[in-house]
Amino acid sequence: GRRRPMLDKISKKILAELQNDGRISNVELAARVNLSPAACLERVRKLHETGYIMGYTAQLNPQLLDVSLLVFIEVVLDRTTPEVFDAFKQSVQMIPEVLECHMVAGGFDYLVKARVKDMAAYREFLGKTLLQKGVRETHTYAVMEEVKNTTKLPIK
Repeated sequence: GRRRPMLDKISKKILAELQNDGRISNVELAARVNLSPAACLERVRKLHETGYIMGYTAQLNPQLLDVSLLVFIEVVLDRTTPEVFDAFKQSVQMIPEVLECHMVAGGFDYLVKARVKDMAAYREFLGKTLLQKGVRETHTYAVMEEVKNTTKLPIK
């Protein structure tokens, strides 16, 4: 693929500002990083083009959207064959309640992060979606308090 240019201080500052507020105006962003608006716009365009900026989203309130129960689920598959892994990966991608799913090294195969309304909704969710062919066992951890939840990456 295309080689990504090294980030200088200004580009890093642009990324940090955009992580804090993705809706900041170009004029305000330019002022914060000491560039002209035209130069700033060009930098942001290049950061998009080279893949440093993948997109923009709105952070929504899970309580107001009635999905306040956050759960982490360890998933162990029956057999660790490519077919079983592929089937699991494909099905998980279709489940809207699943926010993240990671294949991990260690005592289980996948770690799933999901949001549902409450424990009753979770039991239904688990039975209907996650406990499928190929899944041997799951261990669920219900979150009692979110101590830190951010999408901001450390920029050094």
